[in-house]
Amino acid sequence: MRVVLFTETFLPAMDGIVRVMCLLLDHLHSHGIETLVIAPQLGDKPVTEYNGSKVVTVAGPPIPWYPERRMTPPSPTVYRALKEFQPDVAHFLHPVTIGLPGLVMVKQMGIPTLISFHLDFARLAGHFKYGFINLGFLMPGVNVLTRWVFNWADYTLAPSNAIQQEMWRLGIKDVGLWKRGVDAETFNPRYRSAEMRQRLTNGNPDAVLLLYVGRLSQEKYLQDIRPVLDSMPNVRLAFVGDGPYRRDLERIFAGTNTVFTGYLRGEALAQAYASADIFVFPSSLETFGLVVVEAMAAGLPVVSSRVGGIPDVIKKG
Repeated sequence: MRVVLFTETFLPAMDGIVRVMCLLLDHLHSHGIETLVIAPQLGDKPVTEYNGSKVVTVAGPPIPWYPERRMTPPSPTVYRALKEFQPDVAHFLHPVTIGLPGLVMVKQMGIPTLISFHLDFARLAGHFKYGFINLGFLMPGVNVLTRWVFNWADYTLAPSNAIQQEMWRLGIKDVGLWKRGVDAETFNPRYRSAEMRQRLTNGNPDAVLLLYVGRLSQEKYLQDIRPVLDSMPNVRLAFVGDGPYRRDLERIFAGTNTVFTGYLRGEALAQAYASADIFVFPSSLETFGLVVVEAMAAGLPVVSSRVGGIPDVIKKG
C-alpha cells in the first residue's frame, strides 16, 4: 500500500502538527506502508527524507500574517512525483496552499482522499492582523471554504469530540474521530534532569517551576500567566518554544522569574517536561493540545483552559 501525505508544515519546524505527522509516518513505516510527503520548504536546506519516506518540498514566500506557513503555488514537481509514486490513498493534513492544489491533482487522478482537521483557521483569523486590519471578518468565508473542501474529500477526521461536533455544525458530513497518541518512551519521568532544572529555573532549582511548551502566539493567551507570577513571586516559569509573539511576551514578563529557551528537540525537550512541576496551558484555541498529553506522559499535573480537545484528556479535579 502507498500513501501520499500533504502537509502545510514539516521539519525542521516543530509544532503539534509536525509531531503528529512524524508519529503517523513512523506508524505507517512500521507496518510496511510506503509513504510520500509533500511539504513546504522551510529553512535553507530542504528536508528530502524522513524515516524511509521521500519528502518533496515546495518553495514559497511566508504568509504575511502567519510567517510559519508558506504560500506555495501548484508545482509540476509535485504532479510528477504523484505520477511516479502512484498512491493508493492521499491524506491531507488540513489543506491550504499546498493541500488545495494537491487535492485537485489527486482528484483528477482518481485517488481516494482523506482530510484531517488540525487548525481552526476561522477562529484563528480573529487573532491575526494585516497591518492595522483585524482579519476576523474572514471567519464566515473561511467556514464556507472549509465546509466545501472537507466535503469534497471521501472521508474526514477530527482530533477531538469538540472539534467533531464543530465540524458537523459547519455542515461537514462524514467525520470520524482520530485522537492523538503520545510517545511514552520519549516523554517520560525518567528524563528528569538536575541540569535542565537549573537552566529552566535560572539557577533556582528548589522553586516551583511552571512550564509551557508550544508556539508563542497571541491565541495561546500566555500573558494571562503574568498575574500568577505577580501573586507568587517565588514561582519560576519557563517558555519552551518560539513564535511571532515572543518579543511581546519578553516585554510582558520583564522583571519576573521567566526563562525563554526557544525550541527544544529530542532529549532536551523530554528533559524540560520531566524537570518541571506543573504544566500551564491557557490557550484560547486548541483542536487537541498534544503538548498536554506529552506533559502528562512526563508525569506533570496540568492546569489548562477548557477549550477544544482539552476536555477529552483532562477531567476536572
